[in-house]
Amino acid sequence: MSKKDSPTTSAPGDAPSTDTQWTGATATRFETKAYSEYFDPCQEAANKSIRCLNRNGGDREMCSDFFQAYRDCKEQWTAARKEARKKSSWFG
Repeated sequence: MSKKDSPTTSAPGDAPSTDTQWTGATATRFETKAYSEYFDPCQEAANKSIRCLNRNGGDREMCSDFFQAYRDCKEQWTAARKEARKKSSWFG
């Protein structure tokens, strides 16, 4: 198998990021979306997971770091949303 054909776990600039900010643009976009609009703040991590699977012929073991980054992202986002709901009042 040549170097070009060999599977890789990441491409340049495609490594999973664990340093996700839940303030700023992501929070603003979530707060200003329409009620019925779906917004996944972890879509970038999901896309990287899918690209990794495509690059590696569906080998899930090769992409475990990307899957874990997505799970961590969702966990952090859920915790941030729970905290925001605790701080907000029912009456505005």
